[in-house]
Amino acid sequence: MFLYNILKPSCGTTRAIPSPVKATFSQPEDSSGLAVSSELDTALRECTEKVDRIANECRAKNMKFRDVEFDLENDRDICLNGLLLPDSNTVAGNIIQPLQLLQPPDVLRVTEIFENPSFFVDGADSNDIVQGELGDCWFLSALATMTTKKGLVEKFCVTRHEDVGIYGFIFFRDDHWVSVIIDDQLFTNIPKFEELHPSFKIYYGNDKELYNKSARRGNHSLCFAKSSTDGETWVPLIEKAYAKLHGDYASLVGGFSSEAIGTSFHILGISTFIRTKDIFDVDKFWTEELMSATKDRLFGCSFAGSGKHGLIGNHAYSVLRAMQINGKRFLVLRNPWGNSEWTGAWSDGSKEWNAQTFELVPILEHSFGNDGQFVMEYSDFLQCWDEIERTLLLDTDGSNWISSSHWLRVNTRPLPTAWTYGDVCFTISIPQRSSAIIVLSQLDARYFKRISSPYEWTFDFQLFKRGEILPLGTLPRHRFYSRSVNLEVVLEEGEYIVHVRLDRRPNSKYIYDEDQLACDQRKLSRVRMAKAFSQSIASSKACVDTLGVPIEELAGLDLEDLQKKAAEAHKKDTAPQIDEQPIEAVAAVVQIVVETDSDSDPAATEEPAVAKPIEESGKDASPTDLNKGADSGEAAQQGIQPQAAPVPIAAAAQFTPNQAQPEPESEEDLDDENAVILGLRVYTDKEAGAAVIGGQLRHEMEAAFANMVI
Repeated sequence: MFLYNILKPSCGTTRAIPSPVKATFSQPEDSSGLAVSSELDTALRECTEKVDRIANECRAKNMKFRDVEFDLENDRDICLNGLLLPDSNTVAGNIIQPLQLLQPPDVLRVTEIFENPSFFVDGADSNDIVQGELGDCWFLSALATMTTKKGLVEKFCVTRHEDVGIYGFIFFRDDHWVSVIIDDQLFTNIPKFEELHPSFKIYYGNDKELYNKSARRGNHSLCFAKSSTDGETWVPLIEKAYAKLHGDYASLVGGFSSEAIGTSFHILGISTFIRTKDIFDVDKFWTEELMSATKDRLFGCSFAGSGKHGLIGNHAYSVLRAMQINGKRFLVLRNPWGNSEWTGAWSDGSKEWNAQTFELVPILEHSFGNDGQFVMEYSDFLQCWDEIERTLLLDTDGSNWISSSHWLRVNTRPLPTAWTYGDVCFTISIPQRSSAIIVLSQLDARYFKRISSPYEWTFDFQLFKRGEILPLGTLPRHRFYSRSVNLEVVLEEGEYIVHVRLDRRPNSKYIYDEDQLACDQRKLSRVRMAKAFSQSIASSKACVDTLGVPIEELAGLDLEDLQKKAAEAHKKDTAPQIDEQPIEAVAAVVQIVVETDSDSDPAATEEPAVAKPIEESGKDASPTDLNKGADSGEAAQQGIQPQAAPVPIAAAAQFTPNQAQPEPESEEDLDDENAVILGLRVYTDKEAGAAVIGGQLRHEMEAAFANMVI
């Protein structure tokens, strides 16, 4: 039987299979006009309902919840490690070490680690967060920064049943909210009593119970992130949920705080990377920017290179507060390690603290001790830090905004080629005058980074009003190879065009197809499935070979029911559209073939009728001529009948009878090595209405560009 494109993720974004030679793409209906607050409300409700249902089932069975999709005890390698070759290294904390050394000795439930566990103790606070043996300071620093806005972290920790051991979180990935449900198992760094050397057993008097109560209990026993408050569990559990979202703990190694704040937690705002040496007026920056920290702005900072004055290079710090007292400008910062502080002026125990200045401590909400929190003067701040990450919070609950998005697979020319615009453009239609945030992003590839692309991509864009030659606004400075760039602008009613310029560099961690055979094949299958699902967001890309089927699409239906549903969807999708692109309706029908038995009866497989191209009067244009060059094996593999894979007439009409006909592009013909998936998301005022986004690809318009001088 064949299963057509009936799959649709719970987020509500259609993952469609496009025409293989289509060049202009309309926005999917369900990705326009989404109220930011309603998207979040729906995600919160669905997550809560699912967690409650599972918790009730567990109680009925008198069993605690065990997450079979992320089972640390029974599937530890899948949960812990990324896709690795035998000689690969990973990062633990700030030390590069062989993978085999990053193997937590044991797994325990929260109730085995703590006598009286509690998810929150007096809410989420930056001082709760202590980094463990994983290089995810960027994520933990983002959490610390977010705690400065009361209630912000709590919003994403949706619901929990601590007695059952089930916790629900939500994160934003690419274009939709994702519910992540986990159990309460955590990796620990204290081995079991049976695995101890005899000399250590003697130290505990060969008493297993004493050993378990003293050595294997408390925050110190956790391998990865933990809370500084004993028994508080929100820090390790939200880290675990984030690891599950991206496939494993190793995927969290390395990143930038703005990635977590602006994308994964989808706090509506504009993230900007500011080089301290590029600040023109430092007084203005203090007054207009840093003094608004924790009000409508969140800040992080870092510097490259080796450590200095107690600070760690290539490490993310949080800016908690900025205050001006008695003419002096102070900032309070925090290291997510929970220790290792600044040792310069105004550090704990420095000469600047005396009987007169000690009164500043409560004003700054500071506390002495090696807890990772420290005070700096603004002048030292500018000297020490190379880069500041700023997120301007426009609306923490999203109630005043509405969004639209459109994703495309962009094919580019192989290197070396011109660094130029023109491979892709997006069109934006604005119904009424509105403030707008235009965000251009690439996929969140953490889960499948090592097989995503042999290149790391960076990009910028220019915004034009249709018909005008001067760009609107200036794209803020951004870090090269960031996941997204954005522009804040006020747009009048009308049509706008976004032209994108792409650049790339080799991805040193990329694993080529021939090397993937050396990887863990179970892990590889999961990584490939994650890649396929993420890439299927694009209107111009179909990933069907490794695309998983959401259980929500199968619920209550057997395979015969699904075949009927598929046939109905197929019939509807291939019906001629008189008003919209009538020529493209003649293109080949794409189908997905699901083989249930190698000896299945051919009669049991329904084959859709395929319309033949219209023959022009006086010309010989048989389907065979139009399909010249198409490989029947490749066509069958894509679910296209070899005898009926016509080029749309629109493409053929661009050539004279004496010219060679263009060959259709199958999925195999498209070069993944020189392609990137980009998404444009536009936020507008809810009262003004939603933007409508279209996309166009130069690669598919190559014939039209043939005589154009660029």
